[in-house]
Amino acid sequence: MSVEHTPRILIAEDTPQTAELLELYLAEGDYEVRIATDGEQAIHQLQSWQPDVVLLDVMMPRLSGFEVCKRLRANPSTRNIGVIMVTALDQQADIDRAVEAGTDDLLSKPINKPELFRRVRALLNSRRHPRDLDRALSYIEGVQKGEPGRP
Repeated sequence: MSVEHTPRILIAEDTPQTAELLELYLAEGDYEVRIATDGEQAIHQLQSWQPDVVLLDVMMPRLSGFEVCKRLRANPSTRNIGVIMVTALDQQADIDRAVEAGTDDLLSKPINKPELFRRVRALLNSRRHPRDLDRALSYIEGVQKGEPGRP
C-alpha cells in the first residue's frame, strides 16, 4: 500500500561519549539518527523532525528527560513517538517517575548493544501496527468513495 520509511531515532543525550556510542551502535542498523544535546534541542527535534523513537537521557541540561517526556506526551503531534529512557538511575522512585512521565521503556547505562537493538526493534514494531491499521482503514475508505488507488 505504501513504502515504509527508514525508522528515525533521536538520541537525546548530553554526554558526548554516550551519544557517540549510541550513534555508532545504531549505525549498524537501518536507522536515520540525529542527536540532541539537551532537553530544549530534543523538544525542537521532536516537533520538527518527528522521529519514530527517542532515546532519552534522564539527566540533561535545560530540561530533564522526565520533562521532555511529559511535554512529548502532552502534544498531539508528538504523543505517539516511542520513548526509551536511558539512565544510570536505578532507584524505584526514579523508575516510577519515568513511567509517570510516559516512557515506553527504560534502558540502563552502561548500554548493552544487543539489549539496545531488542528494545528499539520491539518499540518500532509496537508502533508500526497502529500505523498499518490506519493505512488499511484509509485505503478501505478510499475504495468505498471510489478512489481505488488511494493508499
